[in-house]
Amino acid sequence: MVLIFVSFGIQKFTPQSAQGIALYISHSPFIFWLSVFGIRGEADILGAIELTIAALLVAGAFIPLISALAAFMGCVTFAITWSFFFTTPGVVKWSLSTDPIAWNLMGEFLYKDIALFAICVVLFVTSITYNSVARRS
Repeated sequence: MVLIFVSFGIQKFTPQSAQGIALYISHSPFIFWLSVFGIRGEADILGAIELTIAALLVAGAFIPLISALAAFMGCVTFAITWSFFFTTPGVVKWSLSTDPIAWNLMGEFLYKDIALFAICVVLFVTSITYNSVARRS
């Protein structure tokens, strides 16, 4: 997860990534307000958050409470990005036909966030469990 957050975070500082996420952000009910910082500003903020999560995950290897915080932040991050699947126009074509969910490349890109969200949930639960066991010892 550290490598994922580092690579995603660094990418946010590139003009291509900033342009690429602008559509998602503008339609998000959760982070639409970031657009007040402009396309580069909103990407820079998200990049800084992702790099912070990566740093907290590294520190969390030694301090379970920090690991739980980082994993929770990861859960929030991937829940928000997964919401783009439903809020960004053109990502999914919902239909009652034989192909009920036809998504394009944007949808396929977002679909991975389900697995990343699940990994963060497992890390969060593990960190909380480890933290409670450590306190009892």
